[in-house]
Amino acid sequence: MEHIKQNFSIKDLEHLSGIKAHTIRIWEKRYDILNPERTDTNIRTYNGENLQKLLNISFLNSHGYKISRISKMEENEINNLVKRISASSSEENRAKNSFKLAMMNFDDRLFQRTYNKLREKRTFREVFQDVFLPLLEEIGLLWQTDTIKPIHEHYIVELIKQKIYLNIADLKAEIPEEDDEILYVLFLPENEIHDVGILYLNYELLNAGKNAIYLGPSLPLNNLDYLMKIHKNLIFVSYLTITPVNTDVEEFIKDFQEKVCQEKQHELLLFGQRTKEIDRNLLPDHIKVYPSALDFANHL
Repeated sequence: MEHIKQNFSIKDLEHLSGIKAHTIRIWEKRYDILNPERTDTNIRTYNGENLQKLLNISFLNSHGYKISRISKMEENEINNLVKRISASSSEENRAKNSFKLAMMNFDDRLFQRTYNKLREKRTFREVFQDVFLPLLEEIGLLWQTDTIKPIHEHYIVELIKQKIYLNIADLKAEIPEEDDEILYVLFLPENEIHDVGILYLNYELLNAGKNAIYLGPSLPLNNLDYLMKIHKNLIFVSYLTITPVNTDVEEFIKDFQEKVCQEKQHELLLFGQRTKEIDRNLLPDHIKVYPSALDFANHL
């Protein structure tokens, strides 16, 4: 199946490559590195080949190759040189660029090839922390600057979630069989639907040998009653993202206290950007806020 063609503005190239639009224009004029088309109103537009070439040029430039030297190379020379650079940081940047291209072109094969290459030398934890996490942060910025559309973000996030699920499934086969062990219960409150962070927390808990289950997004708190009748030793974990804005953090904590902690003060661990709204000095001891999933995972 042919890739879906995309056209990009020079600002899109700036956001995707990290090279300022002013610099791209200078490189075009002085070194003729890209061949943009122009609209009827003389505005530059770039295709996917231009984007890929610029990402490779940016990659080489960030590793000490001057643009004057790169501009004299044939395209296959540029591609081969990128492949030969194998330092760890280079591998991470190259992988992120490949994942970006996979996202822009809706290219499952490129995503899978890039992921498989990383997994030859790295654990899933290393891939997520060193590549997926920085990639997701960059994608968030690209979405905010309107460089990409929700369809692009949804596509790449779902592919990453698939990998988390596969690795969770592998770990689930090794769940300890201790009846009195603490059960970590992961869920998202009502109106919360962004679950990459909490899925990764689920993976980290299982990877640390903990017993954990994930109940899904937008869960009404009164549904937890059914679980508390079966399991007595529970720790609840939730993730509060930037959106939707109608998730009231203080109201959620109050609701948890009233509906879940009537008979016992169950521990609640909170993560995510919205936790910055919480005054930690006012929290009871059984409710804890963590700055990031990685900080929590490193102390398991």
